[in-house]
Amino acid sequence: MGRRARDRRRQQQQQQQRQERGGGGDQAGWAGGYPEIVKENELFERYYRELGIVPAGEWDAFMAALREPLPATLRITGYRSHAQEILHCLKEKYFRELQDLEVDGQKVEMPQSLSWYPEELAWHTNLSRKILRKSPQLEKFHQFLVSETECGNISRQEAVSMIPPLLLNVSPHHKILDMCAAPGSKTAQLIEMLHADMNVPFPNGFVIANDVDNKRCYLLVHQAKRLNSPCIMVVNHDASSIPNLQIDVDGRKEILFYDRILCDVPCSGDGTMRKNIDVWKKWTTQNSLQLHGLQLRIATRGVEQLAEGGRMVYSTCSLNPIENEAVIASLLEKSQGALELADVSSELPGLKRMPGITKWKVMLKDGQWFEEWKDVPSNRQTQIRPTMFPVKDEEKLKAMNLERCLRILPHHQNTGGFFVAVLIKKSPMPWNKRQPKVHQKLPQRTGDTEVTATNSGNGSDCIIEEPTLAENEESKKMQELQNLDTEQSKKEGVCGPPPSKKMKLFGFKEDPFVFLPEDDPLFVPIQKFYALDPSFPKMNLLTRTQEGKKRQLYMVSKELRNVLLNNSEKMKVINTGIKVWSRNSDGEQFGCAFRLAQEGIYTLYPFIHARIINVCIEDVKILLTQENPFLSKFSSETQKKVKDMAMGSIVLKYDPDPEKPHDLQCPIVLCGWQGKTSLRAFVPKNERLHYLRMMGVEVFKAKRKEEELENKTEEEVQQRLVQTEERMDVEDKEHDLVTKMEAEIGEESSQSPVKCSAMEIENKIEDLDQSSKNDNTHVSQEGKDMDASNVKD
Repeated sequence: MGRRARDRRRQQQQQQQRQERGGGGDQAGWAGGYPEIVKENELFERYYRELGIVPAGEWDAFMAALREPLPATLRITGYRSHAQEILHCLKEKYFRELQDLEVDGQKVEMPQSLSWYPEELAWHTNLSRKILRKSPQLEKFHQFLVSETECGNISRQEAVSMIPPLLLNVSPHHKILDMCAAPGSKTAQLIEMLHADMNVPFPNGFVIANDVDNKRCYLLVHQAKRLNSPCIMVVNHDASSIPNLQIDVDGRKEILFYDRILCDVPCSGDGTMRKNIDVWKKWTTQNSLQLHGLQLRIATRGVEQLAEGGRMVYSTCSLNPIENEAVIASLLEKSQGALELADVSSELPGLKRMPGITKWKVMLKDGQWFEEWKDVPSNRQTQIRPTMFPVKDEEKLKAMNLERCLRILPHHQNTGGFFVAVLIKKSPMPWNKRQPKVHQKLPQRTGDTEVTATNSGNGSDCIIEEPTLAENEESKKMQELQNLDTEQSKKEGVCGPPPSKKMKLFGFKEDPFVFLPEDDPLFVPIQKFYALDPSFPKMNLLTRTQEGKKRQLYMVSKELRNVLLNNSEKMKVINTGIKVWSRNSDGEQFGCAFRLAQEGIYTLYPFIHARIINVCIEDVKILLTQENPFLSKFSSETQKKVKDMAMGSIVLKYDPDPEKPHDLQCPIVLCGWQGKTSLRAFVPKNERLHYLRMMGVEVFKAKRKEEELENKTEEEVQQRLVQTEERMDVEDKEHDLVTKMEAEIGEESSQSPVKCSAMEIENKIEDLDQSSKNDNTHVSQEGKDMDASNVKD
C-alpha cells in the first residue's frame, strides 16, 4: 500500500474518532471538533445602530448580508491583448457549464458581470471559495481559475477592492505610489492601467509598491510578477515614514513627487466579516481607536509626497467613521485648503454607494460614549484623541464636503463593506511651503531627520524649525563624504541595500542591482545574435550579482533605473525588473550564451529583428503539447523558415487570420529552441494551458480515483518523488540536454516526438516542466519562504 493511501486512512480513522467523542460531526462543526463561530456581536450592532450609517429600514437586510458568505469574484487582466479571448472563453464555455447545476442542494446562479466595472472584465458568482475548492462538479472551473490566476490572466479579488484603483484615473505616464500594497491585487490593477497600450513596451510611468511587512513583500512580488512588467518596484518601508526619493532631471537632483498615490491603510476590517468570520467575536471599538493615529500618519505622509494636481485615494475595509471620515476631516483641516475632496459621484456608474457622514460619536469598548473632546476624562485621553471627533465649526465642516466620501454597504450589491475618499492636492502642504531649494534640502531629508507632519495634543499643525548654520555645515560635510561612495556606486551601476547604520534591516538580505556598463562585452554577441534594434535601451539591463558569471539578465524601465541609481542608500528594494535572458551553459557554440526568457518576451519582441519564425495555429498546438517534436511535424512553411537558420534560441510568433474567425484572434509570442531536427517551446506549464484553452483544446484533467492511488506501490511513489526532486531548473537542463545530444550524436539520437490526445495534454505538460513554477520571481537568487496567511484583500 502506498504512503498516501496510508495517510488518508489514518486521517479517516482520526476523523471518525473525533466524531464519536463529539457525539456527531454535525454538532461539532468542522472535522476538527471546533465549535462554529456564532455570527453575533451585541457591541457591533449597538455601535452602528447609534451612528446611523445604515439607512432607516435596511438594518435587518444589512445584518443578514453580513452573515452570508462572500460571493467569489474574479477580474480579467485588462491590459493583455487577449483579454477579450479570455472573456469569450469564460462566457461560452465555463459559465454555460454552470447552468442548472446544483451543489449541496443549492442552485448555482449564473455568474454576473459587475455593472460598474468597465468592459465586463469583472464577474461575481454566489459560489463561495470553500464550495469552489471542494465540489467535484466545479473541479473543472476551479482548475481553470487556479491556472489562469497563476499566469496573470485572471485575478481573484474582492469586488470592493477593485474600486480604489479605478478612482485613481491612472494614465500610462503617471508615477504611482502604493503605500500599503500587500498582498497586491490593487497593485496588479495599477500595473494593468500603465500598460493600457500594449504596443508601448516601456510606459513613462511606474508603480512603487511598498509594504512594512518583509514577508508580505514577497507575496506582493509574487502577485506583481505574474504581469511581467518592467515598470514595478517593490520596496519595504514603514508607510508612515517612507523616505523622500530623488531623481535626476537634466543633471539636477529633484525630489520625486507622485502623480497618483493609493493609500489603502491597515484597518479594523469590520467590512470583511463575510470572509473573515473571526471578526465577529474579536470586534471592539478599541481596534479603531488604536489604528486611527497610524492611519492619519500614513495619509499625511502620502499627501506630502503627492504632486500638485495629483490624486490620492484613501481607503479602508472598515465601516467605522473613526478610521474613515475622522481621518479625512483631520487631514483636510490641517491642510488649510491645500487638499480637497473630489466629487466622484459621476464615476463608476452602476456602483451603489452611501455618502460620507458629518456627525459621529466616539465609543469605548465598555460602551461609554463621548460626543466632544472636552467630555473625555484625562485618564482616557491616551485612548481617545481630538482628531477622532467631527469638526464643530459648521462653515469649516460644510467646506470639507465630507459627503463626497463613499461608503459601500454589503447588502446593496452583495459585496463586502468598504470606504473610499478621493483627495486632490491643489498646493503644497502648509508645513512644506518654506522648503528650501531641492539640492540644499535633500541631505536634510534622510533617515531620522525626515520632515513629516505630526499632530500635537490639541490637533494643531506643528511648526518646522530651520536648522542652525552649524548644523548645516556639519551635515554638509557628512553628506559630501557619503556622496563620494554613492557617486562611485552609481558610476559602477551598483544599487545595493542601504547601509546598516542608516537603516535597520529586517528579513532577508537582498542581492544588489547591478546595471550593465555601456561597454560591457557581454552584450555585444546578444545584440548581434538577435539583431536588436539600435533603439534598444541596453542601459536598462541589470543583474543581481557583482561577482562571477551573470546567469540572468533583467530589465527595468528608464524611469525606474533613474530611481534605483539615485536612492540605493535610503531605500530597501525587494524586487524590480523582469527576466529577459537566461544563460545557456553551452550557448557559446550556437553564437550566443543567452537564450530568451518567456517572462520578458513581450517586452523584448518589438526590438528583435532576427530569429523570428511565424507559425500557424496548428504549429502552436504541436509546440505546446509535444515535448520535443521533429521538424517534420510542422507545416511546410515553418520547415522552410527554419531550414537555413542556425541552432539556438528563437522567437515563435503567431498572428491571427481575420479570414478564420473561429481561430484564436489574438497574437501569441513564444520563446523556443531550434535544434538540428526538432523545434520546441520553452513556456511555463500554466501559460501553456492558457494558450491551449484559448485555442479550444480541452486540457481538463480529473482527479485520479482513490482506487488508482491505493494500487500504486510505495516503490513507485518514492521513485516519482526522487525524479521530481532531481528536476531542478528544468528549462535549462532540458534544452541543454537536447542541444548536446543533437550536436554530438546527430539525428539518430534525437528524442522521438510525443503524441498525445486532448485529455492527456496536461499530463504531458507536467512531465515537460514539472518544477517550472513559472520562474517569475528573481528574489535574491535564492528561494524565500512566503507567509501568505495574513492577506488584506
